[in-house]
Amino acid sequence: MSRSLIDSFDTSPEKLKSIVSQTISGADDGELFLEYREGEALVFDNGRLKTASFNTDMGFGLRAVAGEATGYAHSRDLSEAALLRAADAVSAVKHGYSGTLAAPPAGTNQHLYGEDNPIAAPGFEEKAKLLQDIDGWLRAKDPRVRQVTASLAASWQQVEILRADGHIARDIRPLVRMHISVVVGDGDRQESGSYGMGGRKSFSEFIAEDSWRHAAGEALRQALVNLEAVPAPAGTLDIVLANGWPGVMLHEAVGHGLEGDFNRKKTSAFAGLMGSQVAAKGVTVVDDGTIAERRGSLTIDDEGTPTNRTVMIEDGKLVGYMQDRLNARLMGMRPTGNGRRESYAHVPMPRMTNTYMLGGDRTPEEIIASVKKGIYAVSFGGGQVDITSGKFVFDCTEAYMIEDGKVTRPVRGATLIGNGPEAMKRVSMIGNDMKLDTGIGMCGKAGQGVPVGVGQPHLRMDQMTVGGTQA
Repeated sequence: MSRSLIDSFDTSPEKLKSIVSQTISGADDGELFLEYREGEALVFDNGRLKTASFNTDMGFGLRAVAGEATGYAHSRDLSEAALLRAADAVSAVKHGYSGTLAAPPAGTNQHLYGEDNPIAAPGFEEKAKLLQDIDGWLRAKDPRVRQVTASLAASWQQVEILRADGHIARDIRPLVRMHISVVVGDGDRQESGSYGMGGRKSFSEFIAEDSWRHAAGEALRQALVNLEAVPAPAGTLDIVLANGWPGVMLHEAVGHGLEGDFNRKKTSAFAGLMGSQVAAKGVTVVDDGTIAERRGSLTIDDEGTPTNRTVMIEDGKLVGYMQDRLNARLMGMRPTGNGRRESYAHVPMPRMTNTYMLGGDRTPEEIIASVKKGIYAVSFGGGQVDITSGKFVFDCTEAYMIEDGKVTRPVRGATLIGNGPEAMKRVSMIGNDMKLDTGIGMCGKAGQGVPVGVGQPHLRMDQMTVGGTQA
């Protein structure tokens, strides 16, 4: 473990703990969140190193929670004077309020990832050379390649969480990501493809030659498929979703609606439905922050609670929500280790970690063979979701027609349109090949972004609305 962040203040640890204790006394909950972060990013675009950055940031966030109200202040200034100013601002939330301080989170001895800083190796020049090699390999692979963008990003985050009772929780979090996108062209037509991978580990397995060539080859393959694609039909069709990354639709259309704050405030399409059948039988959805080295995993969340494997939908019935400490207390439930924040400058809220659907008993071949006419959606790009209504729209970045039980022509311009809870009731077949994504997910909520994982098996969804571009 690195040097304690508490020692970075210009005052003694005892004085620091005293200020935090006095600030939170009389509130229901709260903490001092300390963070140190290093970040590095390299982007090689169109034959040259376009961006190379390295940054460090350090600061604190002080919070007091009284009922439903939250007082929060943050600063990069790790001085006693700055902490006292923050304490004065935060204490305003307690005026006229007398609460009972919640018990601290349970401790944990688990370590889901190592503590080594991935920025340290390989060195900058080696990383830049690797990105140049990827660019050259793709251009040599196919003359139709017109543009290559390859990037490497890494961060190393150290957090400490100090509560009013003196309880301290610590975590060190590495994170890496590689991403490759390719634009190919034939005459006036251009199409793109992409592939990414990452996790809470070092770069070593991702920059191995076999690994990066596989990633680059997949990005090129997808781009060439799209170059041959015909306009997608519009209408009501049966849909087969591939395993892995297509779980991003589950994340957006269903996962956000199962976060505790939306349900406490009754702004989720799932609010008030605990125990009800909200999906087809056989559908089980979990959020699991305990999978070693996964992008969305955390040894502890940003309130100090150990992460969990939380079952939210079991055999189609709603059985649980993802909770931070505030919403769990107000809803009479237990925290699930889903209190997350982007940085010390942000308050924690219920957020997903790795959210996925469990596998069933059908093979992917059986599922595809069962469809007379439909769409096989292999990968998704952007999407929009309304949490209150559950309505969603997702763009397919790789999709094919299914005709008479066989995958045929690639199609472009396909969008899936529907309602999250309703779509889950249209699941008629569940594959036996559940897979997590390759480690690229980023989730936005209330202006905060955090790394996440998604996953699912192959799925058949009956009679979904498809937006297309076929005349």
